[in-house]
Order: sequence, then structure tokens, then C-alpha cells
Amino acid sequence: MAEQRESRRGGLTRALVVTTALRLLDEVGLDGLTVRRLAAELGVQSPALYWHIRTKQELLDEMADSIVLSAGMGPPRAGESWQQWLIRRARAYRGALLAHRDGARLVAHAGTLGDATIKLFDEELTALVRHGFTPGLALRTITTVGQYTTGFVQQEQAERGRPPEPPAERMATLTGLLDGGPDATVFTALREAGSPLGEEAFEHGLRVIVTGTAAALHPSGR
Repeated sequence: MAEQRESRRGGLTRALVVTTALRLLDEVGLDGLTVRRLAAELGVQSPALYWHIRTKQELLDEMADSIVLSAGMGPPRAGESWQQWLIRRARAYRGALLAHRDGARLVAHAGTLGDATIKLFDEELTALVRHGFTPGLALRTITTVGQYTTGFVQQEQAERGRPPEPPAERMATLTGLLDGGPDATVFTALREAGSPLGEEAFEHGLRVIVTGTAAALHPSGR
């Protein structure tokens, strides 16, 4: 073990720090991730990390940036419509966030994006402009999809961390609360649409955004 730690100490890099932090995030969650714990995982003292990462926020920003990039940013592929691209990007981004414990919360609280991410983001905006978007509409479209996906996954991941309430007890509480009892609209809606979280709910919201964007791009059917 001592030899392994000595080897890690000598080969410590910024990339290794971020990769290890992401692995530790999956184990302990965002609240359990500390610089001291990360240093112990790497087999070094905490001050050694500050040669590579100046502050904990900088570490969190780097981790968030790594997650965002792992979704595969970039303009549409050859022959891919902007609608197809937007849906593919959103699905990939959701998958990247779900791949890490508290991934959405980490990205939501990130301060800055890396140079590579900003460059790819500009390429995406430029591609949408070529598809007929104004720069402003392109910006709002991509950020809306990103914010929707981050918020949606944040709710999904928060729900996973909550202890389940006994269904019978919860149903009894709601039934007594609503005038319609078991026939109240909320129960009908839940029977019809299912959970407001999960794959189907995410896809519905994504379709709404794409449809609304098409309407903004071609107002009055033009």
C-alpha cells in the first residue's frame, strides 16, 4: 500500500485529481466529498492537491465540466436536423448527469465552464444559426434544454435519496385532502400519465420544448 501511495504521489496530475473526485462522488455523494477525503483517496496530504486545484469550488467546476463534456457536445451530424440534434443532445446530457451520484446538483452549482466546453458551445450556436436561428434564439434554445434537463435530473436524483413513504398511508392522506376523493383529478391524471419523473415524462417535456422552439423559429407558420 505504501508503494502504491508513493507512486500516486509522484504521478499526481490535475486530470487524475478530477477523475478520482468523480469516482469518490459516486461513493459518498456531493455532501460527503471533501478535499481531505479526496487527498486520502489519492494517498497525499491536502496541500498537495492545491498545486493542481486552487480551491474546492475550482475542483467542483472541473468535475462539472467533465460531466458536461462526457455527453458529447458539438454541432449536428451530417444530415441531422436541428430537432433531431436537440433531442439527441438532451438525452445524452441526461445520461451523463445520471451516470454520477448528485451529478445534476454538481453541474447546477458550477461556477465556470472550461475553455473546451465554451468552444464547443459556440460551435453549437453557430450550427443553429446556419439552420435559420438568430444568435439570441439559438442561445435561449440550448440553455433552455440544458436547464430543463439539469432540473429534471436533479429532481430524479433527489427522489432516489428520499425514504419511500408507505403508499397506502400517502394515498389515504391525499384522498382525505381532496374533495373528489379517489376520483379527484390528480388521481385520474396520475393513472393516465404515470410518474412526473422518469423517461416518459422527460421525453414529453423535451417534445414540448422542441415544438415551442419550432413555433418561435417560424412564427405564424411562416
